[in-house]
Amino acid sequence: LYESVYNARWHHVVELPDGEKQKTGTGMVVEEGEPEQSWTYKKVGGILEKDDDVGQSGAAPPRLMVLTSDKGWPYTLNASQGPMKDFFINCKVDRVWQIVSSDLTEWFDNFDLSLNRSPTRCLLIGTPGIGKSMAAGSYLLYQLLHYDIKKLQVIVHCFGEKAYVFDKTAQTVTQYEGEITSKIVVRSFWQRGMKGYIIYDVARKGTPPDTNFAP
Repeated sequence: LYESVYNARWHHVVELPDGEKQKTGTGMVVEEGEPEQSWTYKKVGGILEKDDDVGQSGAAPPRLMVLTSDKGWPYTLNASQGPMKDFFINCKVDRVWQIVSSDLTEWFDNFDLSLNRSPTRCLLIGTPGIGKSMAAGSYLLYQLLHYDIKKLQVIVHCFGEKAYVFDKTAQTVTQYEGEITSKIVVRSFWQRGMKGYIIYDVARKGTPPDTNFAP
């Protein structure tokens, strides 16, 4: 699973020029790889917003990006219909990563455990299981696995009492259930001097974070 998520394949949907839109009927086409020109953002009153004023350097703007993991993603491994291989990423989901990335950069640039023990906690409000925010947790997982390993060695993706622990140094993923995730496993990484990031996905209504879960 580790390699499948880490090596997830990119596709993106782009809008065709006006003269070519009739060829597809939808005016859009799916292309392999990451887009030549992705979304850009600007800070407005301290809030990160999509910048529609930036030119696209002649490249067609992306409308949607797709990440494919052949073995699925932790978010859907136990789904009744089987693991979902594809996740669809729009600019709002990408914006979530940009905010997290900015917070991490600021934290590591001013790293002092006596003043700031962890990066800013982020809360994304959406609809569990559906909607535009559904891919956010998996997208964060993918991006954090590619984050500088010297700065982050462990990524934990949690759902209720179940957690998938991605050890970047060993390139392994281990599933844990129950309070042991918080009390023993996560703490063990801290005791070994490893830094990590925890993603908690509320996969369905009525499953808030475990009160025993280590912050």
